[in-house]
Amino acid sequence: MQLATYVCITVDLALAVFEEPAVYPLPFLATSIVEVFCLLAFFARLVHFSKVTPRNVFWKDTKNICVMVTILLNLIDLIIYGCLSIAHIQSIRWSRVLRPIYLVNFAESRQIRRAFRSIRNTLPEIFYVFLLFMFNVLIFSLMAHKLFGNRKLKTAEGEDYFENYLDAVFNLYVLVTTANSPDVMMPAYDYSWGYSIFFIAYIILNTYIFMSVFLAVVYNNYRKHLKNEIRKLAYMKRRKMAEAFNALKVKEGPDFVVTEATWTKLVKLVAPDISNSHRELLLRVSKEENQRWVGKEAFIRLADLLNIKVITMKARKHPIECWMPHLYKSAASRFIRQVVHHKGFVYAYDVIILVNAIFIGLDDRNPQISNAEWVFLSLYVIEILLKLYTYDPRNFFAKNQFWNWFDTFIIIAALVATVVNTGLKSGSQYNSQQILDVVFILRVLRLIRIIDSIKRFRVIVNTLINILPSMLTFCGIILVIYYVFAIIGMEIFKHKIRFFPENSTDPFALGCGTQTLMESAFAKNKYCKNNFNNIGYTFIVLAELTVVNQWHIIATGFSLVTHPAAKLYFMAFHVVIVIMVIK
Repeated sequence: MQLATYVCITVDLALAVFEEPAVYPLPFLATSIVEVFCLLAFFARLVHFSKVTPRNVFWKDTKNICVMVTILLNLIDLIIYGCLSIAHIQSIRWSRVLRPIYLVNFAESRQIRRAFRSIRNTLPEIFYVFLLFMFNVLIFSLMAHKLFGNRKLKTAEGEDYFENYLDAVFNLYVLVTTANSPDVMMPAYDYSWGYSIFFIAYIILNTYIFMSVFLAVVYNNYRKHLKNEIRKLAYMKRRKMAEAFNALKVKEGPDFVVTEATWTKLVKLVAPDISNSHRELLLRVSKEENQRWVGKEAFIRLADLLNIKVITMKARKHPIECWMPHLYKSAASRFIRQVVHHKGFVYAYDVIILVNAIFIGLDDRNPQISNAEWVFLSLYVIEILLKLYTYDPRNFFAKNQFWNWFDTFIIIAALVATVVNTGLKSGSQYNSQQILDVVFILRVLRLIRIIDSIKRFRVIVNTLINILPSMLTFCGIILVIYYVFAIIGMEIFKHKIRFFPENSTDPFALGCGTQTLMESAFAKNKYCKNNFNNIGYTFIVLAELTVVNQWHIIATGFSLVTHPAAKLYFMAFHVVIVIMVIK
């Protein structure tokens, strides 16, 4: 059920790829049928959830109400849009922006929902800081407008300098992000060096002081609310475990306990996948020696014990030792295994990797350099084979052996790609730059193996792997916000800007398909491909806005082809993503 829900959510979100403006256009009937199927799946999930939840709890749960209302709105929008399409009347699929609600509000996404709840609880505290910050920007913008607006100064692009108050607000807001520094200051600085004091004071006050205060407020309040959330969840967990204990307890002398047999049945029911040895370990931790029962405090800790990752290492013979024991135990075999176990084996391959890095940096059009690739590949394949010969393959490829999996995958992929690339080169017609690119990337990725040999690096990488679930939660938040802004952006800016190839003869090619952008900074920087003409291009634009650099040029370009108020869309995205979520 959980997997089916995730699949339907993914399909529902992915419909934007096929809807107007589409990456791969499909008829409205096709996408609407798929969307209706997803909505039916969501409704079925709600019905299933209502069957296993008390009625009063189900109807008081806000997330269930949100999902039901969203399903209804999606259906209404589909019907209205379909009827208008039949009548050849252009309309907007306004409900598409609600699709991320399914990702957030189903029970399977509790981590994302918890993060959003912490952000929501943080908003009141940061609201007043943001108001004070914006008030400061507005005051400085008014001063800039009065100081420079009547001096007939021009920017490097020949535009008026602070003559419009709203433009002044936008330019000074951008200056907080440092994206237009020092360009925005130069006309005034050229006029008189004293005016630089105005901009320096503004940067110190807003970029360094206010943004630092903003970061501190966001971090401290988010941390506080997250702690409260975790404390509340811990309390609820203890209360639920206490209720379970009261339901299973029996009298044993003066105390109430849970018998060993009942405890074992319970663990088998809630964690059927764990091994018998794992279950026996949990039981030994939970009860005193020679006791046949589990006390209340130990029973309450059961939920925490089940969340502890336990790796079972079995002492098993190598398969070759089972098949050919005399060969595997021979003197030559023992010598090979001793060599592989020795630190010198690791150091030798570290040197090989470094030498390989030098060869990768050289010109591979030289036949000798190109042929050396086969030498390095052979050495890497020999290393993998020797390790598989020395270590039990089942332990070598255990779930926690990330670097072994990485090494093997990279070497095998590089070997296959190199063989294919060489085979195509030997043919009369060779035009496979994509395969060549894959070969180059795999060659470089092989160098990452050096990280496993340096303990400090390995600790850092393992830490990143361990916090991956938290990073995925953060990515889920970013995805939701990106998707909402992407849908809104496509409805506002689709087909306003177009991209033309270098050899295009279209008279408006240099202006991104419109006369308005001719000679603009947007067109001069060749930003025409930064548009909202499909979901793919839109996500790339939003990623560029997140990086901040040159985001004001993108915002100005779209405001020129629509309305100056379009800049509010880009400012809102910067506030939500860069200032609030990422900070």
